[in-house]
Amino acid sequence: MDGDPMTTRLPRTPVVRGVPVAAAAAALVMSLIGTPASGAVQATGQITGLGGKCVDVAGAGTANGTAVQLYDCNGSAAQQWNVGSDGTVRALGKCLDVASGATADGTRTQLWDCNGTAAQQWTVNAARDIVNPQADKCLDATGNTSANGTPLQIWTCTGAANQKWTAPSAGGGEPGPAGSMAVAPYLYNGWGSPPNPTTVMNATGVKWFTLAFVLSNGYCNPQWDGSRPLTGGVDQQTVNTVRGAGGDVIPSFGGWSGNKLESSCGSAGELAAAYQKVINAYGLKAIDIDIEAAAYDSPTVQQRTVDALKTVKANNPGIKVYITFGTGQNGPDSSLISKAAASGLTVDSWTIMPFNFGGAGQNMGQLTVRAAEGLKNTVKNAYGYSDDQAYRHTGISSMNGITDNNETVTVADFRTILGYAQQRHLARLTFWSVNRDRPCTGGGADTCSGVPQQPWDFTRVFAQYNG
Repeated sequence: MDGDPMTTRLPRTPVVRGVPVAAAAAALVMSLIGTPASGAVQATGQITGLGGKCVDVAGAGTANGTAVQLYDCNGSAAQQWNVGSDGTVRALGKCLDVASGATADGTRTQLWDCNGTAAQQWTVNAARDIVNPQADKCLDATGNTSANGTPLQIWTCTGAANQKWTAPSAGGGEPGPAGSMAVAPYLYNGWGSPPNPTTVMNATGVKWFTLAFVLSNGYCNPQWDGSRPLTGGVDQQTVNTVRGAGGDVIPSFGGWSGNKLESSCGSAGELAAAYQKVINAYGLKAIDIDIEAAAYDSPTVQQRTVDALKTVKANNPGIKVYITFGTGQNGPDSSLISKAAASGLTVDSWTIMPFNFGGAGQNMGQLTVRAAEGLKNTVKNAYGYSDDQAYRHTGISSMNGITDNNETVTVADFRTILGYAQQRHLARLTFWSVNRDRPCTGGGADTCSGVPQQPWDFTRVFAQYNG
């Protein structure tokens, strides 16, 4: 194997920041979103409702009486809510409150100093209602509309869509979305100090990992990194560990460097058989084809990959197929997508990697959204989809921290990306890599992100995704 399979996903010069800085940053975030009572179990994230919109503090105001409303999800602190097992729902250091403690239909909700009263007690149930027990009424989007600025009120529970919410779980009620196959951060046994997957699962709630990388051993024969055995080695141990903890894996074929099956196999039939060997070895529900560098640049290899995946889908009904590839700031090259559409291949997610594309010094959250919109348009035009259909066949695979091209992707950027994905209902939301989702304490770029954070902060953000 020539070099690291993901060379362009590693910072050339990692930026090392001390733990005290990361801890201070985490403390600042917690001061913005509020801190539940001592000992209370909490879960933090967006609360989404009608039209995929987010529960939002109007104008990000912190004055008592500030209205709570529906608004486009944007990842801001005004949309980050702590759902506590103490019954409170908090943002910006204050509590979601029923005005004047009233119980009548139409009483507005607001932000107010946390005071322990019944007006600030809420229950999130399995039916996705958020109920104020004192009034025995539901949080409700006024007028059954999802327009930006729609105020939230309490109303007799009716089961209508404007009373249904997806909230972070805090030890009861509706489980969060973290177990979704759509959220499967990359885990790589080939370098650095790979984390124990159960540690990440227990800390964040994620259940799926994209396990990198299946390559060629120089012939049309799949092996992990092109050198480790397909079964019986450390990679199978990782699969067994994840499955033993109630999760699963999506093997990723390809990456930036190394010998690619897509190039080594001489025909689409041989390539399909190589994919099938891995599918059979692990009883897979999904595969990821990470096609980059020379493999992507070759029209012959592109068509071979498309034709092989058509065979895989025909022979494995229900298997999910993800294709991951690079992009520019305005969206990706259309050649592979066009070949797939013309050949009758549909995939579950065309997933772009919006980094290492000249974004140094720019807002990487905003650049990611711009690139994702370009991807949506390309998929829409190739397949004749509606906007909604196109979004639901696209995805984002970001990179956490300092990229190879010295771009900086922060936890706040991940919140922006999450908000966009929630609003557009993307098919996939992942990142390279969970190996790096740790603060730097002297380790290399393969073990930390290079930005202030606490362990698994990036994973926790994407784990909130609910499709």
